[in-house]
Amino acid sequence: MLITMKELLTVAKENKFAVGAFNVADSSFLRAVVEEAENLNSPAIIAIHPSELEFLTDEFFSYVRHRVYASPVPFVIHLDHGGSIEEILRAIRCGFTSVMIDGSLLPYEENVALTKKATEIAHAVGISIEGELGTIGSTGNSVEGGVTKVTYTDPAEAKDFVERTGVDTLAVAIGTAHGIYPKNIKPELQMDILKEINELVDIPLVLHGGSSNPDSEIAQSVQLGVSKINISSDMKYAYFTKAREILSTTEYWDPNVIYPDCIKEARKVINHKMHLFNSVGKANLYEQKTTPKQEEKVLTGGLYK
Repeated sequence: MLITMKELLTVAKENKFAVGAFNVADSSFLRAVVEEAENLNSPAIIAIHPSELEFLTDEFFSYVRHRVYASPVPFVIHLDHGGSIEEILRAIRCGFTSVMIDGSLLPYEENVALTKKATEIAHAVGISIEGELGTIGSTGNSVEGGVTKVTYTDPAEAKDFVERTGVDTLAVAIGTAHGIYPKNIKPELQMDILKEINELVDIPLVLHGGSSNPDSEIAQSVQLGVSKINISSDMKYAYFTKAREILSTTEYWDPNVIYPDCIKEARKVINHKMHLFNSVGKANLYEQKTTPKQEEKVLTGGLYK
């Protein structure tokens, strides 16, 4: 089942669970996410960073759309951290059902203007859009970037931002970072900020940099309005740790021999996150959302051509 982010997260927010957005860098990660979501009857988001989109190429998403459309589980195909209108348009042409415009490093008014323009484009073709306010940190070991010093989201500014841009979801900065935290660093999320934002903003909130944070804080964030949590590094770390182990102890070179155990390790992480987010079994809360018109477009090669 292929639906929009707004359709997906409206149900999640109402029922106090979060949906994992898992960064898919190739077909192995796509298999890991889709198969574990189906195994647990859990909704899931297939997140694609612009650098991943560049690597995968546009044609890959014809397969992605067909695969998730045929599934009984609800999926969203989402552009993660889109940095320009051009990247938004490319994702739309590839058939994504949700996009993110990340103007978080811009001055506030410029972020509002860029996000509003992107929102108008996304809504014109019937897909959802995520904005970001505040900055996500970086541990220095992720291609997704981030900043050295986090700028926390101001709750009053968040309210103004949502009202002026019309975004469907909002990524907030409460102390998370992209990548795997070094062993000597223990992140602490600012739950007081999240609580205040949730009281002022009525749309689903998004947590970026969801890897390596304490499970207790992640679970608490879900109760405070977070409906989408981005996971990339934890899953990829598990996958490639297994790959390195296999390659260092064997002389295999066939992908069909090497990759299956790597996919299993990635699925273990996805399984844990879906249980943590309380999304297991929640696919039953969704009715078949894809319309006959969408079906025709999916089967002819693109949602929005």
